[in-house]
Amino acid sequence: MDLQLKDKVVVVTGGAKGIGAAIVRACAAEGAIPVIVDRDIDAGNQLHLALRVEGAANEFIAAELAQVEACAAAILQVAKDFGRIDALVNNAGVNDKVGLEHGTPRRFVESLEVNLMPYYNMAHYALPHLKSSHGCIVNIASKTAVTGQGGTSGYVAAKGGILGLTREWAAELLPAGIRVNAIIPAEVMTPMYREWVDTFTNPEEKLAMIQANIPLGKRMTTPEEIASTVVFLLSAKSGHTTGQHLFVDGGYTHLDRALT
Repeated sequence: MDLQLKDKVVVVTGGAKGIGAAIVRACAAEGAIPVIVDRDIDAGNQLHLALRVEGAANEFIAAELAQVEACAAAILQVAKDFGRIDALVNNAGVNDKVGLEHGTPRRFVESLEVNLMPYYNMAHYALPHLKSSHGCIVNIASKTAVTGQGGTSGYVAAKGGILGLTREWAAELLPAGIRVNAIIPAEVMTPMYREWVDTFTNPEEKLAMIQANIPLGKRMTTPEEIASTVVFLLSAKSGHTTGQHLFVDGGYTHLDRALT
């Protein structure tokens, strides 16, 4: 299936590792030009160079997206280098465990500045370019926005806000023909997830317990499975899909636990 993404410029935040890197690679495989925006300079450069060796056009922009000026500068750089932006994938974020009881009001706001504000800021600055290209936005959220998790108020508030913004932007941008959708992963094996599992006394036992509760295949979702859904949403093949929250989670969020 030709997704008609050849030479489309796709900005991917948090694109250096994990789900973001898988999205970048999937875009490159479809002939798009992914722009990796990430604060991890080493990982960003490594992926950028690896793709170039493979013959895939791409760019890496190092940026700390919690700073609004960095978001504006990143978009300005992409527009300067390519003259267009066809899509934005908002993906960057971290589950920083800022809870209600053990957090503070200041840390809660800081969590939103890391996990929610970059989504708005990147979309705000990219919007004139997306209007010109009749582009689209895909936001990466989290199942915690609909299930809760406990002890992570900042992250969950941000992810819930992302789901709300997805619907709001889809409504606001209808006249411009800009589609906006969200992907909701659950248990995805990324470097960050692996680091979390390794904090337990018996990491493999913890991982086995998690996988046993995933209905489809009793396995984790792969970053590549998230990425495949993202590139479909970026493509003309999903040209009448907007304002949607798509769960890519092996049934983890909605199916009866009796099935596991």
